[in-house]
Amino acid sequence: MQQQTGSQQNQAIPGFNHGGHEIFEAQEIIQCTINILDNYTIYKQFVKDPDLMDILNRQAGYIETQYNLTVECFKSGQKPSQVTEPYLIPDMKEQVYGLKPGQPKKPAASQAEIDDAAISTLMLNQIKPHASGLARSATEVTNPVLRRVLASQSQNFVEMAYELYQYQNVRGYYQVPQLSGQDLHTLLNGFAPSSGINQGSAGMGRTH
Repeated sequence: MQQQTGSQQNQAIPGFNHGGHEIFEAQEIIQCTINILDNYTIYKQFVKDPDLMDILNRQAGYIETQYNLTVECFKSGQKPSQVTEPYLIPDMKEQVYGLKPGQPKKPAASQAEIDDAAISTLMLNQIKPHASGLARSATEVTNPVLRRVLASQSQNFVEMAYELYQYQNVRGYYQVPQLSGQDLHTLLNGFAPSSGINQGSAGMGRTH
């Protein structure tokens, strides 16, 4: 009897449609998602602001659905039973620019000093790198279904990060300085449109 090669054996297994590298990438992403959900559960006991609690619950619910969706298509390699719904910010805020003096920041000396500013920062510091991690992992995935799921989730985590930023911005937790008018004008006008890179190569490759 002729011995099967490793690739032939793998092809005989139903659903074996993942590359080795993407398995590790997906495992890391799924574990990071679990970490976010676990931490959101811990944060609930410290939240005082009802608006922040609303954001936390809404984001946790969305992240859980995406976790289940990712696990499903990761295990099967097939199209999941539900689509990736977009995460929508229900109440967009007006940007607040400028710096206002306040008390210098320092680490909390006890749990009693953990406030909404600290919790929303912890949430933001988890959502932002996860958005980047999803985009990076999507570029390493060979399975087309899993790749699209991770890529689409990345954009939605960007939205969640922006929602947390807005929460902090309007309350003065995340202040945004602006450049002076002259500096801003100089930088905004530091680039010009391309004149057409391919115009000079339109006839390349032709033979006469």
